[in-house]
Amino acid sequence: MPVRAVLFDLDGTLVDSERQYGEAMARALVTGLGIAITDEDRAFSIGRSWVAIHDRLRTVYPALTWARDELIHRTALASHEVFAEQGVWVLPGAIEAIARFADRARGIVTGSSRVECAAMLERLGVAAAFGIVLCAEDVPRSKPAPDGYLAACARLGVAPHEAVVLEDSAAGIAAARAAGCAVIAVAAGNFAGQDQSAAHHRAATLDEVTHDLIERVAAALAGGYGRETNR
Repeated sequence: MPVRAVLFDLDGTLVDSERQYGEAMARALVTGLGIAITDEDRAFSIGRSWVAIHDRLRTVYPALTWARDELIHRTALASHEVFAEQGVWVLPGAIEAIARFADRARGIVTGSSRVECAAMLERLGVAAAFGIVLCAEDVPRSKPAPDGYLAACARLGVAPHEAVVLEDSAAGIAAARAAGCAVIAVAAGNFAGQDQSAAHHRAATLDEVTHDLIERVAAALAGGYGRETNR
């Protein structure tokens, strides 16, 4: 069965922006509520959805009175300043990979908020490339639950085994596998050193993710091998 869809994670896969959003969140909290979060809490936000981030912060910091949507909104406002200072690092091969798979359905499945995702895709100039964009607010459960990838496949009209997912985080890889998709882990944006061993294949950068590779990885999964062997 040929691969009919390629599903991209956003932060850590296409762009390195998670640390900037962590900084923006920290600035928003200290300015708005006088909460100074720790480096550990910043690190926790990498590779996780707003659902998980808000739940953790609310547990650790009783002074956090903002609902999740308010935290997202305040962080988004602060991020304009952070990105103006630091810029956005597009990960190697990202724009080329999006264009490379224009012959198939393409989607974004991210734990970022809608406002963050929309702003980033506009910055990259690729907002029109994706047939579906699913964000933190769009699914009942965040990664590692499979909800986002299952919903993306359903909306694109493809079976999960007809989709290949490009991810960087352990939670994202687990979500893709639980949905029944083949998953390629991309190492370039994995600055936190998350375990990518559960992926069916691991690529150094998106430049390595070719048509031939996604077909081989999907075929290996369909054949019951569980992992594409040419790593």
